[in-house]
Amino acid sequence: MSDLNQTGVQALAYRSGEQHMTWGFPPGVSLVDLDLVPEDMKALTHPHWNKFPPVNPMWHYLLGLVYIILGATSITGNGLVLHLFLKTKDLKTPANMFVVNLAFSDICMMITQFPIFVYNCFNGGVWLFGPFLCELYACTGSIFGLCSICTMAAISYDRYNVIVNGMNGPRMTYKKAASLILFCWAYAIGWSIPPFVGWGKYIPEGILDSCSFDYLTRDSATVSYTTCLFVSNYCTPLLIITFCYYHIVNAIVHHEKALREQAKKMNVTSLRSNVDQNAQSAEIRVAKVALMNITLWIAMWTPYAAIVLRGAYGNQDKITPLVTILPALIAKSASIANPIVYAISHPKYRLALQQHLPWFCINEKPQSSSGSDSQSTGSAVTAVSNDSS
Repeated sequence: MSDLNQTGVQALAYRSGEQHMTWGFPPGVSLVDLDLVPEDMKALTHPHWNKFPPVNPMWHYLLGLVYIILGATSITGNGLVLHLFLKTKDLKTPANMFVVNLAFSDICMMITQFPIFVYNCFNGGVWLFGPFLCELYACTGSIFGLCSICTMAAISYDRYNVIVNGMNGPRMTYKKAASLILFCWAYAIGWSIPPFVGWGKYIPEGILDSCSFDYLTRDSATVSYTTCLFVSNYCTPLLIITFCYYHIVNAIVHHEKALREQAKKMNVTSLRSNVDQNAQSAEIRVAKVALMNITLWIAMWTPYAAIVLRGAYGNQDKITPLVTILPALIAKSASIANPIVYAISHPKYRLALQQHLPWFCINEKPQSSSGSDSQSTGSAVTAVSNDSS
């Protein structure tokens, strides 16, 4: 038996657990040479991945462990948001419906994605559930991920409407919030169905532990779908979020300036109460919140978007299995940051957390004048502390 065939036998034994895993492969060997990809998945696996040798099995175990931590943390954090919303009457506002929808889509993302990924990682590092479940896995990941993206844009619009438009803007009602949430789900599903009808495709990705949409094939249908997906689900939400938070910061800056000018005319140091004087400037708080939201978006989604663009238009030789899987993992980790940024850092959520789960050791003091979800710009200080945290 040649060295190549012997290595193939060892690799197959490693996948089935018959002997200790092989930590190295002869130079130039690919997944096809070693016959690591199951027969029913070979037609679905893009030829691009055959250019690369199998990754060191250590990566499968490492990524599996990382995903276990991500999954447990995401499910716990988002589950906590849902639990607090159901248990606390004060949190059941139209604005918080968006936060709850974000937590729900994020928790669904992890429930449908991380168990299968982890199972594949610890059982040979290839997709083991057949073509149909590969496509279904990728589709559900797309639906929940795009719904979360759309919901984050809706949250930024709602905060823009409250703080910038104030009393002049349309009031957010339960009916309007529900309509926007339904739109987010319809939008996400609408962009996730085309690969089943020939516009785009779902295939194994990267180290082949998971599946995603095809951004490597250069035919017109696949490239056009990839381009439309990039524009509609990365560029457009990013522009909405940036526009909304830019104008939120701008409105608060002008409000703070007006307060200082009025105080100067009245020959007083400040128009704020002593309590407000001890608090951090609303202008700085809003700037931090806006910067955090935009930075979160860019940090979580840009690496994967860059891979997608390179796959569709750039040099594909730079798209190695590990270069692909790590940005995908970062994008999914957004489901951990979202409950912290959009919910648990919110004073009212923290009060609910303190009330229902005191062992969390939260020490949040009720504010004397907590704002509603439809305050005007004139109440911007309260709106910032209660609606933009």
